[in-house]
Amino acid sequence: MALGVSLLPATPAFAHNSLTGSNPADGARVAAAPARIELRFLAKPDPGTTKITLVGPDNVPAAGGAPSFTGSRVSVPFRPGKAGLYIVGYQVASSDGHPVRGEVRFTLTTGTPAESASAAAPGPSATAGAPAESASPGAPGPSASATAKAPSASVATAATSAVPASDVRQAGDGGRAWPWVLGAVLAAAALAAALLLRRRRPAGG
Repeated sequence: MALGVSLLPATPAFAHNSLTGSNPADGARVAAAPARIELRFLAKPDPGTTKITLVGPDNVPAAGGAPSFTGSRVSVPFRPGKAGLYIVGYQVASSDGHPVRGEVRFTLTTGTPAESASAAAPGPSATAGAPAESASPGAPGPSASATAKAPSASVATAATSAVPASDVRQAGDGGRAWPWVLGAVLAAAALAAALLLRRRRPAGG
């Protein structure tokens, strides 16, 4: 009878579930990120009422999928990010319906390679796009430069056609033959006027 009475008070203690261990352990510092986070409980947790959360630095979710249940163990795929503190929160229901909540904290001392590379160098689209946008407003297009050169070309053509080829070659010698060019033009004009007067005199007589 004494043995039976001594066992009676222990029955209510098993009504409440509790965490018995984890991997990584609470407060651990790990350099290599595990593939899964595992929680071990005193009693088998109910998958329908058990809730597991996993967040990393800046409260970024770090769970890589839904938790899986094996007896009294619950494991969650781990999707590591940058180095820092990670918190595993859990809520399980006891046999009497009372919820048991808690958390496991561990520190990842080394971030993932993808996270380190993205933080060290900006994306190619940002570096390639900025110079193109800044250069496009100030640089004129090929059509604008071609249009600006068109008037000067037409003026040069008109000036060349007005002066004889021989005079143009002489004028190119350093610009010192321009008086001769002017004299040739005036002489040609006087000769044309004399010929015109000779043609008009017989008609008037």
